This record gives sequence, C-alpha cells and structure tokens, in this order.
Amino acid sequence: MALEEYQRKRRFEETPEPPPKVEKKSGNRFVVQKHDATRLHYDFRLEMQGVLKSWAVPKGPSLDPSDKRLAMQVEDHPVSYFDFEGNIPEGNYGAGSVMVWDVGTWQPLSAKQVDGKYVPGTEAEAAAMLAKGDLKFRLNGKRLKGDFALVKMRGRRPGSKGNEWLMIKKHDDYAVDGYDIEAIDESVLSGKSMGEIAGDEGARKWKSSRPASRGKLKAAWLADAVARLDQKKKTSNAAKRKEKTTESRTGRRGIESKHPSGHRRAPEKAEEG
Repeated sequence: MALEEYQRKRRFEETPEPPPKVEKKSGNRFVVQKHDATRLHYDFRLEMQGVLKSWAVPKGPSLDPSDKRLAMQVEDHPVSYFDFEGNIPEGNYGAGSVMVWDVGTWQPLSAKQVDGKYVPGTEAEAAAMLAKGDLKFRLNGKRLKGDFALVKMRGRRPGSKGNEWLMIKKHDDYAVDGYDIEAIDESVLSGKSMGEIAGDEGARKWKSSRPASRGKLKAAWLADAVARLDQKKKTSNAAKRKEKTTESRTGRRGIESKHPSGHRRAPEKAEEG
C-alpha cells in the first residue's frame, strides 16, 4: 500500500496528523497506538520500506501464544506518524483519541531455525515474507518483547477485503499466559491515560508539542476567506475578553455615582444571586 491512500482519506487542513512522506532510508522501529475511534482498537505499525506498515488489531497484540489476534492490514502511514498522540477532530477519518501505547525496535526473523529457535533475517527476507503473507519478527519494546508472526488469512469470509491477518505470539521467554492488554492504560510517551488525552470532558483537541495546522490551502480564494474568518474571530474574542474584564472590575468595585450635592456615594454591593 502506498501513501496515496493515506493522503486520500485525510483533510490535512483539518487534522493534526502528519502529511504523507516516504522516507529514503528505512529504520527498524515499531509502535503500537491505542485508538479510541468508532471502536476502540490498537494500531500496530512496523517501520519498513520508508513507511509504517500498519495493521488495526481490534483486541490488541497479546503476549499469550494461545491468543490469535485478528489484524486488519490498513493503508501505510508515514514514518512521522510514529510519535503521533492526541486527538483527531470529529468529522475526520479516524476521529478520536490516539495514545502511544508501546514503542521499540523490531527485527525480521529468517524462516530457518537453529536449535528450535528463529534466527535474525534480512530486510530482503522481511519484504519477501510480507509479500508471501507470513512475516516473522522479534520485538524489543517497552511492553511487547519476543517473537511474533503476522500470518495472512487465505480463506476469505463474505464481505472480506482480503486484508485479514492473524497476529500470533511465539513460545519464548517473554510469553505470558492470560495476558490482559487492557490492564495497561498509560502512554509510554506522555504517561497519560486515554481519558487524560481526550480531555476531562471528552474534548477533541490536539494535545502534543506539534500544534494542529490547517496546512497550505491550494485555492487562493479559500485561503483569503479563511484568513478573513480568522481575523474576525480574533477581533470578536478580543472584544469578549475586554467586556468580561470590564464586568469583572465593576462587580468587584460596585457602582460609583455622584450625589446631587457633589459628594461621591459609597460603592454599592453587587447583588447576590
């Protein structure tokens, strides 16, 4: 999947998500993002071929080898999405809160085994395994560690788009029976919970050091209209702040008026409601 699909689904003048860009050099990082959109799920992403190969995992990755997690392959994401945490505004694709649940590095594993254990593979082997639909890899994250496999499902269910995979934990020293991913609700990036990221009242505001931006508007008339709207909004907000400040001072001092004799009356107390 190319980043054209990522770009097609998003309006970058409205969402703080990073714009599409394929990196010339590929790294070996991975990220798991907890995403409270239409339905709560986890996005598993591997840095590969200059992009983040991505799968939506409804129940999230597991360290229990008996769990075979459904993983729906979605469009590639730009590498800059790696540390995206915050909120996608309502009305946009994937609207909702995003948490960086885990980060780390990954290593492809060769199909060959030595003493019953998988050995490190190459990038070329990883690309071939991905194309074949049987990708084996080792994770070294803050929370997820050990050997895993992503296996593409061959039998297509009615209505399936052919993007269904299974994410499976291999038996190793990092396997945990009965693993419960929902027991951990804290970002490895900010330490915040999903509720804190969303805001105390479910606010849909961007909460990152990277501010939301409208991006560059191609149409000149639209750019002018937006500029006028921004200026009008700034003027209106300034007037409201001034009015609020005046009312606050009046409430504290009371109302001063002069007596017909020329003497000032004492300030009247504001009425209590």
